[in-house]
Amino acid sequence: MKKFAILVTILFGAGMAATAQDLPANPEENSCYVRCVTPDEFKTEEVRVMVRPEYKRLTIVPAEYKEVTERVLVKEASVRYEFSPAEYKTEYVNYDSKDGFNKLAITPASFGDGEEVIEIYPKVTRWESQLYEGCESDNPADCQVWCFRAYDAQTTTVGIKTLDNDASTSPTSVDGETARYAKQVVAKPAEVREIQIPAEYKEITKTVLVKDETVVEEIVEAEYTTVTKTVLVKKGGTTEYRPIDCELLEYNVLPINFNLGSAALTSTARSIIDKNLLKLMVDNPGTKIEISAHTDSRGSKDSNKDLSSRRAKSVVDYLVSKGISPDRLVSKGYGEERLKNKCSDGVSCTEAEHAVNRRVEFRVLNY
Repeated sequence: MKKFAILVTILFGAGMAATAQDLPANPEENSCYVRCVTPDEFKTEEVRVMVRPEYKRLTIVPAEYKEVTERVLVKEASVRYEFSPAEYKTEYVNYDSKDGFNKLAITPASFGDGEEVIEIYPKVTRWESQLYEGCESDNPADCQVWCFRAYDAQTTTVGIKTLDNDASTSPTSVDGETARYAKQVVAKPAEVREIQIPAEYKEITKTVLVKDETVVEEIVEAEYTTVTKTVLVKKGGTTEYRPIDCELLEYNVLPINFNLGSAALTSTARSIIDKNLLKLMVDNPGTKIEISAHTDSRGSKDSNKDLSSRRAKSVVDYLVSKGISPDRLVSKGYGEERLKNKCSDGVSCTEAEHAVNRRVEFRVLNY
């Protein structure tokens, strides 16, 4: 009877713990679930920014002229009298040999320097968890510390041009040109016998303005640049339980090999990681995975520890390069601390037995 009471107490306590942690309401028998934090969802947008505004470009079209020939009187008709010829005097007649015009001067458009600040990545906040050292509870949830972290928005400054003064023209009056010609006029007519003396003419050439200077306007279109920014579509940070293969909660061997003393991934190793780990993390967003690397006992413990740490980090760095968030990955190098067989320092073993201890393992973390 006492044992039954203890069993009821344990089951009741387990049920209360499951309710407190919001475990799945209808779990399947003999199935496992991991607690995941949903990631933030983003999208990229392109923003069109004007770096130079629209303005006018002015071009002056020169004035047009034509030459005109004109017959002018240079000596008036007169009469000549015998015995008393006429007397003449010279007079000068002024005329416009070239018309004046308005000369246009262009003042180009002037610009100022400016800048526009574009937010290319928004401020985000999220919950992050970590285990505190020295926790002796068997329940991982008891060892968690949750921190609400904020990451500032990221901006970029784009240099732009602003129109201070648009292009304009100002006219300046240019005087025309004048000339003169001489003509003889009768100062004293002849007397006694009147003889008619005909007038004299000549042709002069004048440059006449046909079309004054004009200006042609050309609209120069504005210039734009495109800035790409990241926009938060859906806020993550919520906790949910997702079904997972129970075997993935234990250490599983990742069948990859490294060259002797090297932590560089081979092409074969990358293919195995793509098939096993990358697909698992893509199919289960929010899931965290621990990558642990081990060596055999040959060599010093410090060098084995360092080599295993670098190999575990190589796997993590490769997954990050494939788009997996580093927050979802933990790398640990154990060196020769967790041998699978008797082959410790000073024990004679075959190459095959040493090979068992050289391994990379992974497991899904429930936090």
